[in-house]
Amino acid sequence: MSLPVFLTARAQRDVDDAYDWWARHRSAEQARRWRDECVQAVDSLAEKHLLCGLAPERGEFAFDMRQLNFGLSRRPTHRVVFTVRPEMILVLRVQHLAQRRLSPDDI
Repeated sequence: MSLPVFLTARAQRDVDDAYDWWARHRSAEQARRWRDECVQAVDSLAEKHLLCGLAPERGEFAFDMRQLNFGLSRRPTHRVVFTVRPEMILVLRVQHLAQRRLSPDDI
């Protein structure tokens, strides 16, 4: 079942911040490639959201949370954290895998 995918304002800021980091610390080309991979991962949720694993911190929230890991190479570096609602997929955050688990204050 295909559902529309939406990003929260916080998730969009996460993407913008990560893009800026890649551009400053790596290169503009890697930043562009990272953003392309992120967009591709987010877009894939429309069809494949139920194939994604549960987020480890899901027990701290009143709703289910799933995650999709992605990166520039075979080794994922980031995750898209989202929830499935009856009418849509809502992306809550985009995080580096080394970042701490989310708390309710982070959403």
